[in-house]
Amino acid sequence: MGLLAVIRIRGTVNMSDKEEMALKILRLHKRNHAVLVSNTPQMVGILKTVWKFITWGEIDKTTLELLLKERGKKIGNKPITENDIKRLGFNGFGDLAQALLEEKVKLKDLKIIKPVFRLHPPKKGFKRSVKKMFNDGGELGYRGPEINELLLRMI
Repeated sequence: MGLLAVIRIRGTVNMSDKEEMALKILRLHKRNHAVLVSNTPQMVGILKTVWKFITWGEIDKTTLELLLKERGKKIGNKPITENDIKRLGFNGFGDLAQALLEEKVKLKDLKIIKPVFRLHPPKKGFKRSVKKMFNDGGELGYRGPEINELLLRMI
């Protein structure tokens, strides 16, 4: 299976009701927000519905650990600390990242941690057009493991 990182790149102009509902299901309400979803056929179908507004790919352990450490928030909009991770029963951010990747635990089951990550715009901007698919020389759609490079520039 695996874990996918999904980042919203574009705004709400020219969006249909179906696309708006899919983004609401994904909890991607604003640009530069990211969520983690499981790599199932149903979820990939939802992602393909809104490909004009998002990019997604497989996240690796080091990027996930950095994402949780730097951009993860708990209820009350405060950063996640090592003590919070230990209260959840994990040894550290690396242990939590590994459990999330192996799908032993889901982010929504951890009531303390917010499921949406608010990211910065990418350093040095987007390299390509935000109106084209990734395979066609753009930034949108499925990009595989190259999502990690984009995430690192946005953290």
